[in-house]
Amino acid sequence: MLDFSQFSALTFDCYGTLIDWESGIQSALRPLLTAQGISLSDNQILEAYGALEAELEQGDFRSYRSILQGVVEGFGKRYSFEVTSEIRDTLVTTFDNWIPFPDTVEALERLGKRFSLNVLSNVDNDLFALSAKHLKVSFTHVITAQQVGSYKPNPRNFEVDLETLRLPKERILHVAQSLYHDIAPARQLGLATVWVNRRHDREGAGATPVASAVPDIVVPDLKSLADLVDQQEIKQRE
Repeated sequence: MLDFSQFSALTFDCYGTLIDWESGIQSALRPLLTAQGISLSDNQILEAYGALEAELEQGDFRSYRSILQGVVEGFGKRYSFEVTSEIRDTLVTTFDNWIPFPDTVEALERLGKRFSLNVLSNVDNDLFALSAKHLKVSFTHVITAQQVGSYKPNPRNFEVDLETLRLPKERILHVAQSLYHDIAPARQLGLATVWVNRRHDREGAGATPVASAVPDIVVPDLKSLADLVDQQEIKQRE
């Protein structure tokens, strides 16, 4: 078990960790696919999304808005339907409907009493602003892919994170759902990590590519992390 008292800052992945992006993805894409006469399972939709997104993020940098449009275009190519300009924006126009997990806001409020809260996310500034109003807490730093010019798991994103926070890496705890985007590269740079395994009760990796990494702690949700921090603090005071 980590000694949480050694950390002064938490950095969070946002989508998949704080925001229920898989529900957002499915609610946007399923009506589109159904209208095209295409029947896919939840896992098939998410796995296709994850593969298309990861491929687009590895090329020359483009905005996340453009990535989302490219994902929809990729579905059109895979499943042979025409992507009009309106269809291309399916994910972009529904992005504001991607909401936090039920435990997110309360857990962030609790953790914010003990740590500096920060975000390191594969997103554009304006798109994160849509999510920030749902999260209802103040973050000390928000570092986006748009600011860095690359997407996680590129180590540059984590290097900018360290440069921005201006803290020794031993004082930073990275909290994320994706082994591929977050836990693996954070561990390689020597950061302590918490894997929020939001898919602990479901099969497959969902909308993130499969990856292997060993986090310091595994929790099923953010509330469980906040509980661990509170419990340890109580024991240390006794």
